[in-house]
Amino acid sequence: MTAIDELLRRNAELGNIVPGDRSSPKPSMQVAILTCMDSRIRVFEIFGLKQGEAHVLRNAGGVVTDDMLRSLALSQRKLGTREVLLVHHTNCGLELVTEDDFKDELEQASGMRPTWSVEAFREVKDSVRGSMNRVRHSPFLLHRDTVRGFVYDVHTGELTEVV
Repeated sequence: MTAIDELLRRNAELGNIVPGDRSSPKPSMQVAILTCMDSRIRVFEIFGLKQGEAHVLRNAGGVVTDDMLRSLALSQRKLGTREVLLVHHTNCGLELVTEDDFKDELEQASGMRPTWSVEAFREVKDSVRGSMNRVRHSPFLLHRDTVRGFVYDVHTGELTEVV
């Protein structure tokens, strides 16, 4: 059985028991949460979210990339979000790579060098600050004032605000 088969089996067993309002694509709390794809970050549980309350956007590192700005622009302009919550975390895989080394590896394997940025970092707080700056200075976003960034400790569950 593949991992996908197992997930489908679990879904069938779960049924329709997830609480929340599914009547609209507009999140009722008017907030977008950007975080890392790391499976240790259980966004709905960390914030006690129900379905329909927030947009949750994820990528490697939780960094604000052009694609994240695209999603945020749609979230704000068409679906009513007004606040942005950034959640990066301790022990992130992007701390283990460098931009050039990873691009070199991909180029050797594929014969092509990626045009996109890996967004590797050494200090998670600096990455949070950089992402907050990208949101605050994006001309595509309507709401750039209520942007807050945090580091989630994957071992303790503690959130620490980055200013």
